[in-house]
Amino acid sequence: MTPSEPGPAGTGAGRASLELADWRRRIAALYVDVRERAATDPRAAWERWRAAREILYREHPQSPIPPADRGAFRARHWPYDPALRFDVEVDIELERDPAGPASGPRLPMSTGSGLEFSRIGRVLVPFAAGTRPLELFWMAGYAGGLFLPFRDATNGRETYGAGRYLLDGAKSADLGGDAAAGRLLLDFNFAFQPSCAFDPRWACPLAPPKNRLDIAVEAGERLA
Repeated sequence: MTPSEPGPAGTGAGRASLELADWRRRIAALYVDVRERAATDPRAAWERWRAAREILYREHPQSPIPPADRGAFRARHWPYDPALRFDVEVDIELERDPAGPASGPRLPMSTGSGLEFSRIGRVLVPFAAGTRPLELFWMAGYAGGLFLPFRDATNGRETYGAGRYLLDGAKSADLGGDAAAGRLLLDFNFAFQPSCAFDPRWACPLAPPKNRLDIAVEAGERLA
């Protein structure tokens, strides 16, 4: 999510801040487009997401891809699978107030100390292999937002060994839902690698033990 070693203050740091703001605007606009398109055509929304992210990763100065590798970068994904798009209810028995005291768990990190989160709920995902629970978090610091990391049986082979993200509100990666009904859209075709999968200088929160699935989720972004 963030570089483990921030650059020095000065002109370069100021330019990097403006570039990061631009990256966030572009990603936020992309997810607005994705949510609108997905209401009538989830596959078209996914195609738009794939293409736009590949361009940003290859061309934007705030890409997590090391600069020397950006020109040759090509994103890889499994084919879109409509059976891996779910409208799920958040288990409110675990719900916590995101605006309340920061007393939640610290999730493991790829490098550095853990970041603090509030566990705000649990979802039950009806995979074809059987229903599996995943815990839903709210990031206490940084930019805040929903956070849903997961690990599955593709890790270390087709995907990053420490897991992938499905929702990351700090980066505007939010597929939508019905807040009044306590529901979220979870489309695993939009699962993506954390930044540290591409460059270890990035410090990324990782999936806790309860979000480690015993099945292979062959959808979304892959590395191989």
